[in-house]
Amino acid sequence: MRSITSLQDKARPAAPEQDGREAPHSIEAEQALLGALLVNNEVYDRVASVVNESHFHDPVHGRIFSVIARRIRKNALASPVTIRAFLEDDPGLAELGGPAYLVRLAGASMSVFAARDYARMIHDLALRRDLILIGEEISEKARLMDVEDEPAQQIVHAEQRLYQLGEQGRIDRGFQPFLQAITDAVHVANAAYQRDGGLAGVPTGLRDLDKKLGGLHRSDLLILAGRPSMGKTSLATNIACNIARNYRHGPLPDGQEGPVSGGVVGFYSLEMSAEQLAARILSEVAEVSSEQIRRGDMTEDEFRRFVEAAKALENCPLYIDDTAALPISHLAARARRLKRTNGLDVLIVDYLQLVRPASARGNRVEEVSEITQGLKAIAKDLDIPVIALSQLSRQVESRDDRRPQLSDLRESGSIEQDADVVMFVYRGEYYREREKPADHDTDRMMAWQADMEGLHGKAEVIIGKQRHGPIGTVELAFEGRFTRFSDLAQGWQGKGDSSF
Repeated sequence: MRSITSLQDKARPAAPEQDGREAPHSIEAEQALLGALLVNNEVYDRVASVVNESHFHDPVHGRIFSVIARRIRKNALASPVTIRAFLEDDPGLAELGGPAYLVRLAGASMSVFAARDYARMIHDLALRRDLILIGEEISEKARLMDVEDEPAQQIVHAEQRLYQLGEQGRIDRGFQPFLQAITDAVHVANAAYQRDGGLAGVPTGLRDLDKKLGGLHRSDLLILAGRPSMGKTSLATNIACNIARNYRHGPLPDGQEGPVSGGVVGFYSLEMSAEQLAARILSEVAEVSSEQIRRGDMTEDEFRRFVEAAKALENCPLYIDDTAALPISHLAARARRLKRTNGLDVLIVDYLQLVRPASARGNRVEEVSEITQGLKAIAKDLDIPVIALSQLSRQVESRDDRRPQLSDLRESGSIEQDADVVMFVYRGEYYREREKPADHDTDRMMAWQADMEGLHGKAEVIIGKQRHGPIGTVELAFEGRFTRFSDLAQGWQGKGDSSF
């Protein structure tokens, strides 16, 4: 029996790189894998999730593998005899000796048990060649002085190419035994048991909301929607600040290192500047209104609280990106970069309708669908919860009961479909305040005042959809001066206490 090494002279010579060196490859591994497949077709099931035709360095080997794979997938025998007819006219195979080369591959086959190792080696070498090509492409683009192709754009493109290559480099594990699935489920339950409040997800810092949601779960896309002035951004910043301030890093129950409590938060502020968002967060924590901060109209005690709040938050792992009109592809690239460099446990996007699609489609429903699918992909790829704020259509205002519902979402089909959780912020006080009757109408004025007393300082978070939990309404306390939400049972009213 001839050895695989002796077939090396029959294989096509490797193409050199630009600097004269050969690209990483192993003709012997390719020949060994093909020989094992031709001898025992059952080997294909072990390697199908690892390699495909494009991973082979020699294109003839790739075509041979493709014919073998197609035959096996049709439950037909793939042997030197049966695949010969499909490759007789292949000029590349003719250079290697024609159909006789197939016989030599099978005859020189080594142990079929090492086939998966050969497949992994072929796969890894293909990734190395792709990395070299990407590096050369980056170098060539950087040398071209094109006005339209800015360096920042080139960096984003390079990150996308590398991320796509990284995704291709993940070997699909396919079906997993039930034992593995229940083991993972036990780890999640154990993590929930170890957390304060028994939460499986990242706590928002709002007790009643956490009870309803079980915290923010990894890979979930949560939509937080509401009409203007309802407090969407305020609630999002409250949650972001709570999570970031409670961040503690240490050993997890499964033995790995990670966030023991809280987490690193990324905040895309597409509407407000980073400075404005920071001022709002400081207002919430220091209990000084944003209006006073902007005007500089603060007492000595208020300014002291403001400075103390800034010191308390200076090491907070909260990262803000205020780039306007950010395309979904750039948003994803920056999120991946943040996770790689500083870690990332929760991502917030304010707000969804201000994100641009990767390419203009002309159809707004299709564009929003691309954006929501992109956000869901970020949640799954980075294994983090993503909270995206969303506007509601004006039809809410035309109803007597202005509490939002799923049909009020703009371009609701795609948003509702892709989201794991849809929440609405509603403050009845906002609407009732604008229905104040005339002073001379005593009866209506008394009824209005009674309603206002019942609604004052209260807000509702209506959970309209939750894929893995109940829907319903969570009541929160809301302090308008500081645009701050807190638990109603331990709110600011009469206590001066703060959830921050």
